[in-house]
Amino acid sequence: MLFEINRSLPDLSPAERQVAEWIVANPKEAVGATLAHVADACGTSEPTVIRFCRRVGLQGFRELGIRLTESLVNPGNFVHRDVHATDSSSDATIKVLDASIKSLIDMKTSLSHMPVDEAVKALAGARQIAFAGLGASGHVAGDACHKFFRLGIPCSTLTDTPMILQFASIAEPTDVLVLLSHTGRWPEFAQAARLATERGATVIAITNPESDLARAASILFPAKVIEDTSVFTPMSSRLAQLALLDAIHVALALTRGSGARDRLRLSKDALRPLLAPDNA
Repeated sequence: MLFEINRSLPDLSPAERQVAEWIVANPKEAVGATLAHVADACGTSEPTVIRFCRRVGLQGFRELGIRLTESLVNPGNFVHRDVHATDSSSDATIKVLDASIKSLIDMKTSLSHMPVDEAVKALAGARQIAFAGLGASGHVAGDACHKFFRLGIPCSTLTDTPMILQFASIAEPTDVLVLLSHTGRWPEFAQAARLATERGATVIAITNPESDLARAASILFPAKVIEDTSVFTPMSSRLAQLALLDAIHVALALTRGSGARDRLRLSKDALRPLLAPDNA
């Protein structure tokens, strides 16, 4: 149900979209809420909530609670949000690729409203950059570190909460902490963002804009929740994070000019002996 609501967002009116975004951000509260409560929480009217229900294929408000309960208690499967047990292998493959393509298209659509220039400015003047993430986001953090350090800026990867909190507590004003969290649910991430900010460091967050982490960040790249990572292994969300960081990396390389290009060339040249036929 939550995925269906997310997929319907482009087709909703502004008022209906307010309802959708509130439900996605507060699914457990929405399950037991009355029609009046949902309308008040979203800042809309009760007829708007009912229209929203019908726009996403429901008979009415009561069915919304039933479908949300089913989604939260008994998801269809734990493999992929779009794939069902009755799908053929080819159909399942197409669905996975379609979901990944859609996540990248959505990222491209919203990129013009994201603070890329502000982030690049902070990164260009950084003493060091720390990329932090847990689980799948930790792998994204490692990938980013692997790319960004070759621009000549010292980089590190933080993949557990003690390391993240300790880095934040000793950060310097010219340090940049990049926090990656699809949902923004980890309270330690918001705590780390506040600690680093108090130290004068810049905190860049790629996360759910409704999260505490988003509110604590210096620079926010909003990542809409398109898959429930408490149920499914992160797939599309991980690809969107990777693509966004690749785009920021290229923008930063262009900003740093010939020095960055020289470092990228030198780092590649250092590997050429390893790729020679004699070493193959």
